[in-house]
Amino acid sequence: MKKIFIDKIINYDGKQLQPQWIYRNYDLIGDAVVAFIGEANVPLGNMVDIADYKREAFIYSPQMLHFIIEHFNTDLELAVYRQRLFINCIKEELEQKGVTVVRFGDDLYINKRKLNVSIATSSILSTLIHVGINVETKGTPVKTSGLKELGISNLSSFAEKIMFRYTKELQEIYEARCKVRGLNN
Repeated sequence: MKKIFIDKIINYDGKQLQPQWIYRNYDLIGDAVVAFIGEANVPLGNMVDIADYKREAFIYSPQMLHFIIEHFNTDLELAVYRQRLFINCIKEELEQKGVTVVRFGDDLYINKRKLNVSIATSSILSTLIHVGINVETKGTPVKTSGLKELGISNLSSFAEKIMFRYTKELQEIYEARCKVRGLNN
């Protein structure tokens, strides 16, 4: 699985969550994860989460650390498992820095304030995951925590560590599948 931190500001509006966006824009073909920093402002028309759409719960943060993940299979249930695995990688990285964080599904909370947004979806070609971690929280529509208040300022290093954890987990899962003896019926 390929990974890259994009060292330029990209404001996330939901249009980036589409098949082959990573390949079209950054020449990473196949399964990949990219990270970048930018505002999050997702209008209702670009919302993938139908429950949020029905509640008219827009997404906004003045600055987030974004991740977009694409896997070239179309199994949405598997994508949700991968989404949860990625969230757990973030949780573990934060805990290694001494941060107490609680996970509920695909959401992380610090002192009962939401740290991230996350969604997994599928297309006819691939599955896609977006995770945005608040850096700054001014103007967010719900009570939020951010990396800035946690003292995490080297966002590229933090992102690289999370992406490394995720790709390592996937590689270890693949190897675990390959090393076991199959059973005959």
